[in-house]
This record gives sequence, structure tokens and C-alpha cells, in this order.
Amino acid sequence: MNKAEKHIKEPFMRVIKRDSISWQKAILVRALAIIGSLLFSGIICYLLIGANPLKLYITLFEGAFGTKRRIWKLAKDLALLLCISLAITPAFKMRFWNIGAEGQTLIGCLASVACIYYLGKGMPNWLLIILMFVAALVASALWAVIPAIFKAKWNTNETLFTLMMNYVAINLVAYYLLKWTPSGSSTLGMLSEGHLPKLMNNEYLLLILVVLALTVAMYIYLKYSKHGYEIAVVGESENTAKYIGINVKKVIIRTMVLSGALCGLAGFLIVGALDHSVTTASAGGLGFTAIMVSWLGKFNPFTMILTSLLVVFLENGADRIVTVFNINDAFPSIVTGIVLFFIIGCEFFINYKVIFRKKEAK
Repeated sequence: MNKAEKHIKEPFMRVIKRDSISWQKAILVRALAIIGSLLFSGIICYLLIGANPLKLYITLFEGAFGTKRRIWKLAKDLALLLCISLAITPAFKMRFWNIGAEGQTLIGCLASVACIYYLGKGMPNWLLIILMFVAALVASALWAVIPAIFKAKWNTNETLFTLMMNYVAINLVAYYLLKWTPSGSSTLGMLSEGHLPKLMNNEYLLLILVVLALTVAMYIYLKYSKHGYEIAVVGESENTAKYIGINVKKVIIRTMVLSGALCGLAGFLIVGALDHSVTTASAGGLGFTAIMVSWLGKFNPFTMILTSLLVVFLENGADRIVTVFNINDAFPSIVTGIVLFFIIGCEFFINYKVIFRKKEAK
């Protein structure tokens, strides 16, 4: 080697992308991440409140599955979260970052309640439910299509646009609550009209069956339909999509109409099957949690059932821990955050591998 040449030393550690990993190994890595996160949560609980970690895990499980009522609540919470997650999935697969599901769902709730408030008296319940359904889907679709048009026409930042629309929706709901409650309480209360029918005398069963059907339909739509193919191509490369003749602007607008309409369906179900009213917190932050569910589920509707189940299990179980151990209400968020942090972190090891420098031979 020429002495003038500089010896380039190999870095001690390099990160490279994996070519592929078997699904068995991917499942194993995720399972280890969940187990590790629960163990870590147990240690944190022991250090903070001196609780037995084993009792913590038992209470966590009992909070989600301890009684028949808790199991039905788990299924209801899972279905609602999954519905909103399915709503944003087409947009996310297209790489259109729709952060506005919270506001779009709220607008669906508001449109449904407006139908009850203005048209409910004297109208047959079946006709009122149809009007609520149509109004919720149309209102939410229009709410979602506004940032889609701006993105398609002027290439605006959809993340900020949809995020800001959430706050507009919240304040719009607050305005109508003040208008509908002359006393100034801003609490509308449970409305007596527009209730969806109960199946087998269960208030949650209809909601669960609707979301289950939606899951199957969304899987077929994304995997086997022409629209699903166009969404995938646009998500991979807009230039490729334009080259093969796909109208990218049309796909963006059409997909966001669908995304918004499905958020409207979630809003309709919240009003018609669950709350029978509306508040600024009717969506309950599910629009933001759904982003994580969709992302962790790799935009696969059936995989998203499992990710939704995990999130809801942690939240319901941690709520039980708060009651049993008499600790701060923030603890459920801590447990959920720890588990999700581990799961998101494990995706790094699934998609990348770390290579250390080998010792140089003398």
C-alpha cells in the first residue's frame, strides 16, 4: 500500500437494512418485545408503588377479561378503535398522512345529533336512523375532502392541514352545544331518539358485527380491487403512477372521501349505538390512537384486529390497576406507552440489522 494513501478505518458499528425476515422470526421478535415491556412495567410498578408484579399482571388481565361485562366492553372498544383505524388505512397506504380522523369522526357525531335535534320529534325511528347515517357519512367525507383537494391542486402539507381541521371540528361542536343548551351548560344529555336496535338484547353486538363486516370489505378493497391497486401504486411512487396512466389527483381525492366517510360511520355508531349524544370528547382520542394501530398493523385490516386488541387490552387492564392499587389515573398511559415503545422499537430489529466491526487480522 502506498504510504501516501490514507487508511480508511471501518466504523465500529453499522446499521443496514435487512433483505427479508421470515414471518415466524418477526412474530417471535414482537412477542419478545411484548413480554419484555410487561416485565419492565412490572419493575416500574414495584419501584413506584411497591406492588407485587405478579399481582399487577393478574389485575391487568382481569381488567380486560375478568367478567362477561368487561369482555363485551373490550370487544366494543376494540370495534370502535378498529373502525377508525380502517378509515385512515387507505389514505395512509397511499402515503397521504391523514391526521384528521379525530375531527372527521366528531363531524360525523355532530351531523348525526343534528338530525336527531332538528328532525327527531315525530319522525319514525327507522327513517331518522337512515338520515343520521347519510348525514354522518356525507358531512365527514366533505370534511376530509377539503385537505385532499388542497393537496391535489396545490400540494399543501396534508399532515398540518388535517391536524388543524381537528381543532376546527372540536370548536364547531362546542359552538353547537352552546347553541343547543340555552342554560350554558354545554351538556346536551342523552337523546331519546335515533337509537340503533339491540341485537339479542346486547347494546354492543350490532356495532361489533358492522365493524367485522367492514374489516372484511376493506381487506378485499385494498388487496383485490382496482382502486386498492391504484392506492398502492400511488403510495409507492407518484411518478410511477403517472407513468402508467393513473390519475393521481383523482385517487387522492377519492381515497380521502372514502376515509372521511368511514370516520363518519364511526361517528354515526358512537351516537346511534353508544352515547346518544355529542361532546367535544366524543371521539375520545381514538383518531390519534388509530394512527398507531394502522401503522403497527402494516395497513393490513386483519393484522389491525390484533394491534387494536393489544391497545384496548392495555388500556382497560390498566384502568383496573388504577382502581385496585389506588394510584394516579396517569398510570394506564404509562403502561400503554411502555408497551408500545417496546413494540415500535422491535420494528427496528425486524427491518434492520446491526453489524459490528470485525477485528483486523495482523
